Amino acid sequence: MQLKLTRPIAIFDLETTGLNITTDRIVEIAIIRVEADGSESEFLRRVNPCMPIPAEVSAIHGIFDEDIAEAPKFDEIADEVVEFIGDSDLAGYNSNKFDIPVLAEELMRAGCDFDVSSRRFVDVQNIFHKMEQRTLAAAYQFYCEKPMENAHNALYDARVTLDVFRAQLDRYDSLENNVDYLSSFSKAGNYNLLDFAGRLAINEHGEAMYNFGKHKGKTIREVMRIEPGYYGWMLDADFPLYTKKCLRAEMDKMKADREEAKKDDNTDLNAKLEALKNKFK
Repeated sequence: MQLKLTRPIAIFDLETTGLNITTDRIVEIAIIRVEADGSESEFLRRVNPCMPIPAEVSAIHGIFDEDIAEAPKFDEIADEVVEFIGDSDLAGYNSNKFDIPVLAEELMRAGCDFDVSSRRFVDVQNIFHKMEQRTLAAAYQFYCEKPMENAHNALYDARVTLDVFRAQLDRYDSLENNVDYLSSFSKAGNYNLLDFAGRLAINEHGEAMYNFGKHKGKTIREVMRIEPGYYGWMLDADFPLYTKKCLRAEMDKMKADREEAKKDDNTDLNAKLEALKNKFK
């Protein structure tokens, strides 16, 4: 099925040195950009992660240290990645939990302030799990009736993901063929996430809240009042850079709100003083 798009969507896949969002690095990135008219373009780069790839990880994706020894570092291709993605929405397989957070971390380390505020994210895995509860290889067999023959090759995985995505739209009449709906449908959990890693979210009142740990469900504003040191602990702990950026942004909003409230209080006070002056003239 042809995707109904109002702007491009970039289906991408990463191969990495491991599964830790904050400490592991990209060794291969593949992107298939689908335009609104259905035309496609591909981007594939191997990356020197500047750290050893564990043997057990190389055994999975088939990329070894010697394969990427002469490859560029991520900060050397970061601008190229951003330019290729452009204003596209993003999609992938387990991308909301892993690929997008990892990409955001790498771009921030490279000094690229990647704007995500207006993008939509479609996680094909979440659609699959809500519909069938299987893995990518099983999804490919189930939807496309083909076995995966080159798993953990980034471009191959991205191509399989795109094929599965299209087949899902063909199979399920209940799935609307628009990215707004699919982005909402494929998200995990009941809240809109504020950060990629899911540590921060927006509650039903539109307030930023913590989405993990002992303060899960409490607003950032509330926790700042009852345990102000929690904010500092998060900034010092091993949380993703993007999570910290979002937390700082919320703190800046709170500070701005306080400053505005002070101005309003001072304005009210000055008005009252002026009224008293006029009364006793």
